[in-house]
Amino acid sequence: MRVAVVLGTRPEIIKMSPLIRELSSREMEYHVIHTGQHYDHHVSDIFFRELELDIPDLYLGIGSGSHGEQTGKALSALEKAFQKLKSELVLVQGDTNTVLAGALAGVKLGLKVGHVEAGLRSYDLRMPEEHNRRLADHCCHHLFAPTDNSAEILKGENVWGDIHVTGNTVIDACMQNMDIAESKSTVDIPGDYVLVTAHRAENVDDPRVLLQLIETFEGIPREKVYPIHPRAEKMFKQTKLFDRLKDIQGMHVIKPQGYLEFLMLMKNARYILSDSGGIQEEACSPNIRKKVFVLRRSTERPEAVEAGFAEVVGTDSEDILGAIDRFEDGKWKPGPCPYGDGRAAERIVDIISR
Repeated sequence: MRVAVVLGTRPEIIKMSPLIRELSSREMEYHVIHTGQHYDHHVSDIFFRELELDIPDLYLGIGSGSHGEQTGKALSALEKAFQKLKSELVLVQGDTNTVLAGALAGVKLGLKVGHVEAGLRSYDLRMPEEHNRRLADHCCHHLFAPTDNSAEILKGENVWGDIHVTGNTVIDACMQNMDIAESKSTVDIPGDYVLVTAHRAENVDDPRVLLQLIETFEGIPREKVYPIHPRAEKMFKQTKLFDRLKDIQGMHVIKPQGYLEFLMLMKNARYILSDSGGIQEEACSPNIRKKVFVLRRSTERPEAVEAGFAEVVGTDSEDILGAIDRFEDGKWKPGPCPYGDGRAAERIVDIISR
Protein backbone atom coordinates (compact mmCIF):
# COMPACT_ATOMS: atom_id res chain seq x y z
CA MET A 1 0.00 0.00 0.00
CA ARG A 2 1.37 3.40 -1.00
CA VAL A 3 0.57 5.94 1.71
CA ALA A 4 0.54 9.71 1.16
CA VAL A 5 1.13 11.66 4.37
CA VAL A 6 -0.19 15.17 3.76
CA LEU A 7 0.81 18.13 5.91
CA GLY A 8 1.32 21.83 5.55
CA THR A 9 1.58 23.55 8.93
CA ARG A 10 3.73 23.40 12.06
CA PRO A 11 1.18 21.42 14.14
CA GLU A 12 0.70 18.91 11.33
CA ILE A 13 4.44 18.30 11.06
CA ILE A 14 4.63 17.68 14.80
CA LYS A 15 1.56 15.46 15.03
CA MET A 16 2.41 13.47 11.90
CA SER A 17 6.04 12.90 12.93
CA PRO A 18 5.22 9.80 15.06
CA LEU A 19 3.24 8.34 12.14
CA ILE A 20 6.11 8.98 9.72
CA ARG A 21 8.51 7.26 12.11
CA GLU A 22 6.13 4.31 12.56
CA LEU A 23 5.63 3.88 8.81
CA SER A 24 9.39 4.03 8.32
CA SER A 25 10.13 1.52 11.07
CA ARG A 26 7.77 -0.99 9.44
CA GLU A 27 9.32 -0.36 6.01
CA MET A 28 5.97 0.61 4.52
CA GLU A 29 5.92 2.55 1.27
CA TYR A 30 4.97 6.15 1.97
CA HIS A 31 5.53 9.69 0.70
CA VAL A 32 5.35 12.95 2.62
CA ILE A 33 3.68 15.83 0.78
CA HIS A 34 4.05 19.35 2.18
CA THR A 35 1.53 21.84 0.77
CA GLY A 36 3.43 24.87 2.04
CA GLN A 37 0.40 26.35 3.83
CA HIS A 38 2.83 27.62 6.50
CA TYR A 39 5.45 29.12 4.25
CA ASP A 40 7.58 31.05 6.77
CA HIS A 41 10.93 29.37 7.48
CA HIS A 42 10.66 29.81 11.25
CA VAL A 43 7.25 28.15 11.55
CA SER A 44 7.67 25.29 9.08
CA ASP A 45 10.93 24.09 7.55
CA ILE A 46 12.92 24.09 10.78
CA PHE A 47 10.73 21.36 12.26
CA PHE A 48 11.85 18.69 9.79
CA ARG A 49 15.47 19.24 10.72
CA GLU A 50 14.77 19.41 14.44
CA LEU A 51 12.71 16.22 14.46
CA GLU A 52 15.33 14.42 12.39
CA LEU A 53 12.83 13.67 9.62
CA ASP A 54 13.61 13.38 5.93
CA ILE A 55 12.59 16.36 3.86
CA PRO A 56 9.18 15.97 2.14
CA ASP A 57 9.06 14.07 -1.11
CA LEU A 58 7.03 16.90 -2.62
CA TYR A 59 6.76 20.54 -1.57
CA LEU A 60 3.80 22.19 -3.28
CA GLY A 61 4.42 25.80 -2.23
CA ILE A 62 0.80 26.97 -2.23
CA GLY A 63 1.63 29.88 0.11
CA SER A 64 -0.83 32.42 1.44
CA GLY A 65 -4.16 33.72 0.18
CA SER A 66 -7.81 33.73 1.18
CA HIS A 67 -9.24 30.51 2.60
CA GLY A 68 -10.90 29.71 -0.73
CA GLU A 69 -7.79 30.49 -2.74
CA GLN A 70 -5.50 28.52 -0.44
CA THR A 71 -7.83 25.50 -0.30
CA GLY A 72 -8.38 25.57 -4.06
CA LYS A 73 -4.66 25.71 -4.85
CA ALA A 74 -3.95 22.86 -2.44
CA LEU A 75 -6.81 20.75 -3.85
CA SER A 76 -5.52 21.06 -7.41
CA ALA A 77 -1.89 20.52 -6.47
CA LEU A 78 -2.61 17.52 -4.23
CA GLU A 79 -4.71 15.83 -6.89
CA LYS A 80 -1.72 15.98 -9.25
CA ALA A 81 0.63 14.84 -6.48
CA PHE A 82 -1.46 11.75 -5.63
CA GLN A 83 -1.58 10.78 -9.29
CA LYS A 84 2.17 11.30 -9.73
CA LEU A 85 3.01 9.20 -6.67
CA LYS A 86 0.33 6.58 -7.41
CA SER A 87 -0.98 6.95 -3.86
CA GLU A 88 -3.54 4.46 -2.56
CA LEU A 89 -4.20 5.77 0.97
CA VAL A 90 -4.11 9.40 2.09
CA LEU A 91 -3.55 10.47 5.71
CA VAL A 92 -4.47 13.99 6.82
CA GLN A 93 -4.39 15.43 10.33
CA GLY A 94 -6.41 18.09 12.11
CA ASP A 95 -8.46 20.95 10.75
CA THR A 96 -6.43 23.14 8.38
CA ASN A 97 -7.16 24.11 4.78
CA THR A 98 -4.56 21.47 3.85
CA VAL A 99 -6.67 18.80 5.61
CA LEU A 100 -9.84 19.70 3.74
CA ALA A 101 -8.02 19.89 0.41
CA GLY A 102 -6.24 16.58 1.01
CA ALA A 103 -9.42 14.77 1.99
CA LEU A 104 -11.38 16.10 -1.00
CA ALA A 105 -8.58 15.42 -3.48
CA GLY A 106 -8.25 11.87 -2.19
CA VAL A 107 -11.92 10.92 -2.24
CA LYS A 108 -12.46 12.50 -5.66
CA LEU A 109 -9.71 10.25 -7.01
CA GLY A 110 -11.31 7.21 -5.38
CA LEU A 111 -8.53 6.79 -2.80
CA LYS A 112 -8.98 5.74 0.80
CA VAL A 113 -8.55 8.67 3.17
CA GLY A 114 -7.83 8.58 6.90
CA HIS A 115 -8.39 11.57 9.19
CA VAL A 116 -6.06 11.69 12.17
CA GLU A 117 -7.58 13.56 15.15
CA ALA A 118 -11.15 13.16 13.92
CA GLY A 119 -14.24 14.16 15.87
CA LEU A 120 -13.08 17.41 17.46
CA ARG A 121 -15.74 20.11 17.68
CA SER A 122 -15.77 23.65 19.09
CA TYR A 123 -19.24 24.49 17.69
CA ASP A 124 -17.86 28.00 17.06
CA LEU A 125 -18.70 28.74 13.43
CA ARG A 126 -16.50 31.85 13.41
CA MET A 127 -13.54 29.48 13.19
CA PRO A 128 -12.65 28.25 9.68
CA GLU A 129 -11.08 25.22 11.34
CA GLU A 130 -14.52 24.10 12.54
CA HIS A 131 -15.80 23.91 8.97
CA ASN A 132 -12.68 22.09 7.79
CA ARG A 133 -12.80 19.38 10.46
CA ARG A 134 -16.53 18.76 10.02
CA LEU A 135 -16.30 18.41 6.25
CA ALA A 136 -13.23 16.19 6.46
CA ASP A 137 -14.91 13.87 8.96
CA HIS A 138 -17.89 13.37 6.68
CA CYS A 139 -15.90 12.34 3.61
CA CYS A 140 -13.09 10.23 5.08
CA HIS A 141 -13.08 6.42 5.18
CA HIS A 142 -11.06 6.01 8.40
CA LEU A 143 -11.69 8.32 11.37
CA PHE A 144 -8.95 8.13 13.98
CA ALA A 145 -10.58 9.68 17.04
CA PRO A 146 -8.22 10.67 19.86
CA THR A 147 -10.75 10.05 22.65
CA ASP A 148 -14.02 8.28 23.41
CA ASN A 149 -15.72 11.69 23.48
CA SER A 150 -14.58 12.41 19.91
CA ALA A 151 -15.82 9.00 18.80
CA GLU A 152 -19.25 9.67 20.32
CA ILE A 153 -19.45 12.97 18.46
CA LEU A 154 -18.75 11.18 15.19
CA LYS A 155 -21.36 8.53 15.92
CA GLY A 156 -23.88 11.24 16.77
CA GLU A 157 -23.27 12.87 13.39
CA ASN A 158 -23.77 9.55 11.57
CA VAL A 159 -20.48 9.70 9.70
CA TRP A 160 -19.98 7.09 7.02
CA GLY A 161 -16.38 6.16 7.78
CA ASP A 162 -15.03 3.61 10.24
CA ILE A 163 -14.37 5.09 13.68
CA HIS A 164 -11.27 4.06 15.65
CA VAL A 165 -10.25 5.40 19.09
CA THR A 166 -6.45 5.59 18.99
CA GLY A 167 -5.29 8.34 21.36
CA ASN A 168 -3.64 11.48 20.03
CA THR A 169 -0.33 11.45 18.18
CA VAL A 170 0.60 14.75 19.86
CA ILE A 171 1.29 12.79 23.06
CA ASP A 172 3.48 10.40 21.08
CA ALA A 173 5.38 13.42 19.77
CA CYS A 174 5.85 15.01 23.19
CA MET A 175 7.12 11.78 24.71
CA GLN A 176 9.38 10.92 21.75
CA ASN A 177 10.91 14.37 21.38
CA MET A 178 11.49 15.67 24.92
CA ASP A 179 14.90 14.00 25.24
CA ILE A 180 15.95 15.59 21.94
CA ALA A 181 14.65 18.94 23.17
CA GLU A 182 16.57 18.76 26.44
CA SER A 183 19.82 17.97 24.64
CA LYS A 184 19.48 20.36 21.67
CA SER A 185 17.34 23.31 22.74
CA THR A 186 19.16 26.63 22.97
CA VAL A 187 16.25 28.81 24.11
CA ASP A 188 17.13 31.28 26.88
CA ILE A 189 14.57 30.73 29.67
CA PRO A 190 14.17 33.64 32.17
CA GLY A 191 13.48 31.82 35.44
CA ASP A 192 9.89 31.78 36.75
CA TYR A 193 7.77 32.82 33.77
CA VAL A 194 4.41 32.56 32.02
CA LEU A 195 4.28 31.30 28.42
CA VAL A 196 2.01 33.26 26.06
CA THR A 197 0.78 32.43 22.55
CA ALA A 198 -1.97 34.15 20.56
CA HIS A 199 -2.42 33.92 16.83
CA ARG A 200 -6.00 33.02 15.89
CA ALA A 201 -7.70 35.39 13.47
CA GLU A 202 -10.75 35.87 15.69
CA ASN A 203 -8.39 37.23 18.35
CA VAL A 204 -5.50 39.06 16.71
CA ASP A 205 -7.60 40.55 13.90
CA ASP A 206 -9.85 42.26 16.47
CA PRO A 207 -8.34 45.48 17.94
CA ARG A 208 -10.61 45.20 21.01
CA VAL A 209 -9.22 41.75 21.79
CA LEU A 210 -5.64 42.92 21.31
CA LEU A 211 -6.23 45.68 23.86
CA GLN A 212 -7.70 43.18 26.33
CA LEU A 213 -4.64 40.96 25.87
CA ILE A 214 -2.35 43.92 26.52
CA GLU A 215 -4.24 44.71 29.75
CA THR A 216 -4.03 41.05 30.76
CA PHE A 217 -0.26 40.93 30.29
CA GLU A 218 0.11 44.17 32.21
CA GLY A 219 -1.79 42.62 35.12
CA ILE A 220 0.48 39.56 35.45
CA PRO A 221 3.37 40.29 37.84
CA ARG A 222 5.53 37.39 36.59
CA GLU A 223 7.97 37.33 33.69
CA LYS A 224 6.19 36.61 30.40
CA VAL A 225 7.61 34.93 27.29
CA TYR A 226 5.71 35.57 24.05
CA PRO A 227 7.04 33.83 20.89
CA ILE A 228 5.02 36.05 18.59
CA HIS A 229 3.44 34.70 15.42
CA PRO A 230 4.01 36.86 12.30
CA ARG A 231 0.26 37.45 11.96
CA ALA A 232 -0.04 38.63 15.57
CA GLU A 233 3.00 40.91 15.26
CA LYS A 234 1.56 42.44 12.11
CA MET A 235 -1.78 43.19 13.80
CA PHE A 236 -0.20 44.59 16.98
CA LYS A 237 1.77 46.97 14.74
CA GLN A 238 -1.23 47.93 12.63
CA THR A 239 -3.19 48.84 15.77
CA LYS A 240 -0.18 50.74 17.15
CA LEU A 241 -0.05 48.49 20.22
CA PHE A 242 3.25 46.76 19.54
CA ASP A 243 5.41 49.25 21.42
CA ARG A 244 3.08 49.06 24.41
CA LEU A 245 3.31 45.25 24.27
CA LYS A 246 7.11 45.29 24.28
CA ASP A 247 7.24 47.85 27.10
CA ILE A 248 5.19 45.75 29.54
CA GLN A 249 7.27 45.01 32.63
CA GLY A 250 8.71 41.49 32.44
CA MET A 251 7.56 40.93 28.82
CA HIS A 252 9.94 39.04 26.51
CA VAL A 253 8.65 39.24 22.92
CA ILE A 254 10.73 36.77 20.92
CA LYS A 255 10.66 35.33 17.41
CA PRO A 256 8.67 32.14 16.67
CA GLN A 257 10.48 29.18 18.18
CA GLY A 258 11.33 25.79 16.82
CA TYR A 259 9.44 22.82 18.18
CA LEU A 260 12.19 21.65 20.51
CA GLU A 261 12.58 25.13 22.01
CA PHE A 262 8.82 25.38 22.43
CA LEU A 263 8.69 22.02 24.21
CA MET A 264 11.20 23.36 26.72
CA LEU A 265 9.27 26.61 27.10
CA MET A 266 6.11 24.63 27.91
CA LYS A 267 7.84 22.24 30.28
CA ASN A 268 9.43 25.00 32.35
CA ALA A 269 6.59 27.56 32.38
CA ARG A 270 4.57 28.35 35.49
CA TYR A 271 1.41 28.22 33.36
CA ILE A 272 0.35 28.99 29.77
CA LEU A 273 -1.96 31.56 28.16
CA SER A 274 -2.93 30.47 24.66
CA ASP A 275 -5.60 30.41 21.96
CA SER A 276 -3.98 27.31 20.39
CA GLY A 277 -5.76 23.99 20.22
CA GLY A 278 -2.66 21.83 20.08
CA ILE A 279 -1.09 23.41 23.15
CA GLN A 280 -4.12 22.34 25.20
CA GLU A 281 -3.23 18.76 24.28
CA GLU A 282 0.54 19.04 24.65
CA ALA A 283 0.16 20.52 28.13
CA CYS A 284 -1.53 17.25 29.21
CA SER A 285 1.44 15.10 28.21
CA PRO A 286 2.87 13.14 31.18
CA ASN A 287 6.23 14.88 30.73
CA ILE A 288 4.78 18.44 30.60
CA ARG A 289 1.56 18.71 32.72
CA LYS A 290 0.87 22.45 32.71
CA LYS A 291 -2.24 24.56 33.26
CA VAL A 292 -3.51 26.34 30.12
CA PHE A 293 -5.80 29.36 30.22
CA VAL A 294 -7.61 29.19 26.87
CA LEU A 295 -8.06 32.65 25.34
CA ARG A 296 -11.21 31.70 23.46
CA ARG A 297 -14.95 31.39 23.98
CA SER A 298 -14.97 27.65 23.40
CA THR A 299 -12.68 24.70 22.87
CA GLU A 300 -12.73 21.55 20.78
CA ARG A 301 -10.65 19.89 23.51
CA PRO A 302 -13.23 19.40 26.32
CA GLU A 303 -11.24 16.43 27.63
CA ALA A 304 -8.41 18.78 28.62
CA VAL A 305 -10.91 20.94 30.51
CA GLU A 306 -12.50 17.96 32.26
CA ALA A 307 -9.06 16.66 33.31
CA GLY A 308 -8.22 20.06 34.82
CA PHE A 309 -5.43 21.02 32.39
CA ALA A 310 -7.35 23.65 30.40
CA GLU A 311 -9.73 26.42 31.45
CA VAL A 312 -11.66 28.46 28.88
CA VAL A 313 -11.42 32.09 30.03
CA GLY A 314 -12.38 34.11 26.94
CA THR A 315 -10.58 37.33 26.04
CA ASP A 316 -11.79 39.79 28.72
CA SER A 317 -8.84 40.85 30.86
CA GLU A 318 -10.79 40.81 34.14
CA ASP A 319 -12.01 37.26 33.53
CA ILE A 320 -8.53 36.04 32.58
CA LEU A 321 -6.81 37.68 35.54
CA GLY A 322 -9.50 36.38 37.90
CA ALA A 323 -8.91 32.80 36.70
CA ILE A 324 -5.15 33.24 37.11
CA ASP A 325 -5.60 34.55 40.66
CA ARG A 326 -7.69 31.50 41.56
CA PHE A 327 -5.01 29.22 40.13
CA GLU A 328 -2.22 30.99 41.99
CA ASP A 329 -4.15 30.83 45.28
CA GLY A 330 -5.23 27.20 45.04
CA LYS A 331 -3.72 23.74 44.84
CA TRP A 332 -3.88 22.61 41.23
CA LYS A 333 -4.38 18.85 40.92
CA PRO A 334 -5.08 17.75 37.34
CA GLY A 335 -6.10 14.23 36.42
CA PRO A 336 -4.28 11.78 34.14
CA CYS A 337 -3.57 12.64 30.51
CA PRO A 338 -6.86 12.27 28.58
CA TYR A 339 -5.20 11.83 25.19
CA GLY A 340 -3.64 8.42 25.46
CA ASP A 341 -0.42 6.66 26.36
CA GLY A 342 1.87 7.74 23.53
CA ARG A 343 1.08 4.78 21.24
CA ALA A 344 -1.47 6.40 18.92
CA ALA A 345 0.73 6.17 15.82
CA GLU A 346 1.30 2.47 16.43
CA ARG A 347 -2.45 1.86 16.60
CA ILE A 348 -3.16 3.89 13.46
CA VAL A 349 -0.56 2.02 11.41
CA ASP A 350 -1.91 -1.29 12.76
CA ILE A 351 -5.34 -0.31 11.43
CA ILE A 352 -4.24 0.81 7.96
CA SER A 353 -2.01 -2.26 7.67
CA ARG A 354 -5.06 -4.46 8.07
